[in-house]
Amino acid sequence: MTKYKSDFLNILTERGFIHQCSDFEGLDAKLNEGVQSAYIGFDATADSLHVGSLVQIMMLYWFQQCGHKPITLMGGGTTKVGDPSGKDESRKMLTETDIEKNISGIGLIFGNYLKYGGGRADALMVNNADWLDQLNYIDFLRDYGAHFTINRMMTFESVKLRLEREQPLTFLEFNYMILQAYDFVELRQRFGAILQMGGSDQWGNIINGVELGRRTIREDSEGAQLFALTTPLLTTASGAKMGKSASGAIWLNADKLPAYDFWQYWRNTEDADVGRFLKLFTTLPLDEIARLEALQGAEINEAKKVLAFEVTKMCHGETAAREAADTAAKVFEQGSVGADLPCVRLDLSAGVSFIDAACAAGLTASKGEARRIIEQGGAKVNGQPVTDPAFTLTADMISEGDAVKISTSKKKHALVKPKA
Repeated sequence: MTKYKSDFLNILTERGFIHQCSDFEGLDAKLNEGVQSAYIGFDATADSLHVGSLVQIMMLYWFQQCGHKPITLMGGGTTKVGDPSGKDESRKMLTETDIEKNISGIGLIFGNYLKYGGGRADALMVNNADWLDQLNYIDFLRDYGAHFTINRMMTFESVKLRLEREQPLTFLEFNYMILQAYDFVELRQRFGAILQMGGSDQWGNIINGVELGRRTIREDSEGAQLFALTTPLLTTASGAKMGKSASGAIWLNADKLPAYDFWQYWRNTEDADVGRFLKLFTTLPLDEIARLEALQGAEINEAKKVLAFEVTKMCHGETAAREAADTAAKVFEQGSVGADLPCVRLDLSAGVSFIDAACAAGLTASKGEARRIIEQGGAKVNGQPVTDPAFTLTADMISEGDAVKISTSKKKHALVKPKA
């Protein structure tokens, strides 16, 4: 394994973050010249990020821990255009109000990982709408359009895949890579950013920014020294994409996904992924991770609990992580009702079918799925099997915790409480 002079590159290499870098030697030297600034962009397509963005957030975390200044770039401007990378169709157009709402939601999570403020290494949050909304289109094309060729743009994976699948690529989306590249120019001139980081699917867009900066920003008679660094495409050992589960997206904001469900997602990690995820998503020392990774058989479950606790602690705080762990212990190890389980209030006095309750609690995506679970023997009420698709929950079934506990598998439970 290559050893670098900079702590940042050493940490990222040892923990498995790095996929590509435009110039390892040059970046390593630059990081040893004092406090540097790096950024990652986040488009505001939803009001929360999900687990798929957590690798990038952890890169910013380690950048700051190594004494540098991370910048979280909110895509208030680029969200209006839409990144074609990895998409088969154009992004839904959002209103200004939607975008502002989404930025507010996304911004909440970063404070759990980064320290913002006015210090040299304190994080900075900016919005690319501040400069993209002010562009004069003709002047912008004259100044920057000449640095992009259609020939080169057609070679990028985001463009090639869309065309190979015979899906339309709008001129609006085609502009995305130019605007993202221009972000790097602005962030260099405004805040001295030298590095853009992101997922491997963003490599072409990031390299565009590096090249545009070198061509248009003159520093000491030479082009600006800018760098690109990407993480590998992250999938589970079985090939599933990170950030999704059978029940939907694994959101980072607690109002979108309760801390208990977040904890459970990590607790259910595949055995083969435990060590890799401990390196990427926790700050545990590598020797401790090696010890946990070496556990075999049933003991690997203890490593999964450590993973779930540490990731939840960083995202939602230590109190929420402990409550989630305690609830899981009560539900799975002691067989009782955990107060932190997902909860829904329904009119039990009139009776509610198990199928409707499972859907309302988010345990199943449809009534058909709930029916199949009953038929396959996976449904339980207060720990007792349910075999009749017409089974009805009533108020007299309320037990410990003033609720009825419903289950659709060994690991998916919810509480049904009477309407107040």
